[in-house]
Amino acid sequence: MQDRDERYAWLALKAVPGLGGVLCKRVIDRFGSPSAALAADPSEWISVEGIGPKMVDALRSYRPDNNAIVRELDRIDEMEYGLIGLTDPQYPALLKMIPDPPPYLYLKGDLRPEDNRAIAIVGARRASGYGRAVTEQLSRELAVRGFTIVSGMARGIDGWAHQAAIDLPGRTIAILGCGLDILYPREHDELREAISRHGAVLSEYPLGTPPDPVNFPKRNRVISGLSLGVVVVEAAENSGSLITARMALEQGREVFAVPGPIGTKTSRGTHSLIKQGARLVEGVEDILDELLPQLEPPVDETTARDQAGPLRRPVLLPDEQAVYECLSVEPRHIDELTTTLRFPAAKTAGVLLHLELKGAVRQLAGNLFIRIE
Repeated sequence: MQDRDERYAWLALKAVPGLGGVLCKRVIDRFGSPSAALAADPSEWISVEGIGPKMVDALRSYRPDNNAIVRELDRIDEMEYGLIGLTDPQYPALLKMIPDPPPYLYLKGDLRPEDNRAIAIVGARRASGYGRAVTEQLSRELAVRGFTIVSGMARGIDGWAHQAAIDLPGRTIAILGCGLDILYPREHDELREAISRHGAVLSEYPLGTPPDPVNFPKRNRVISGLSLGVVVVEAAENSGSLITARMALEQGREVFAVPGPIGTKTSRGTHSLIKQGARLVEGVEDILDELLPQLEPPVDETTARDQAGPLRRPVLLPDEQAVYECLSVEPRHIDELTTTLRFPAAKTAGVLLHLELKGAVRQLAGNLFIRIE
């Protein structure tokens, strides 16, 4: 966990006028930490893509609201929450790979390295008994195989997914669309406490932020960003779950959909996803068949003999091998790899993530990567 001075720097950096999530990530990539960015001469910020003379001029006159930041830090400490920034080792590796990760997260509970094996399960608030049964079955079967269940702690599918993982017991993470100190929905008080004991409750929003509707689409990118894939169980057309699925695709993550009865309102969204190419889920094997080859590819006897040494390097898929061969012990930036390989940015990020999970590469500060020999 970062010390109070560094947490102060994160809050001060995020408050810079005009500095959104994408620019904030680029600033950290350039300077390495929020304190270093704030200590730099504003003229140095011009080297960051997307920052022009107007923002540099505004930065020269920027002064953090010291009283507001100190009050926020005092409340965080009083409520025994965490605040983890992009440079914190505890910050989720999966989420760090998306184009616009939250600069920092408010945390109740704990995050662990095994949470990189995460799958989101989302769906309708007003779900059917069928939806509940499918959700609980998938959540239990994924949790027992060591996957962390991610969702939004909403009524219906989200809550059932969290609870089924907890009952196993397994790990689960909830992402809020309000401040961490705001209980929403109110009936999930006990569930929220249980999630914090079996994983973490996270939010990017300042304490006291109400659950305004505008917050939830932004929240959904964190749900998908934390996950290897998103499973949608019952969703109406134009629902928040479909926004999460769309964001998962944009982030290079897998999308799965559970079919439902023909003609029901909450089947239309999942059936639409299937028509657009989402993997149809009839059971947990449909999810595992898609994800496990990326994480734990089988090794035949010939391959095993060819890979010498007691710590055998994992078998790599063709795209992974291409990225791996572009790396060495000298750090290379993700943008440089994307240009060299002529991959879409989301694909490069996804392949690097899989290589990290296999122990073949390591990410350093500033979106730099090295190869592990």
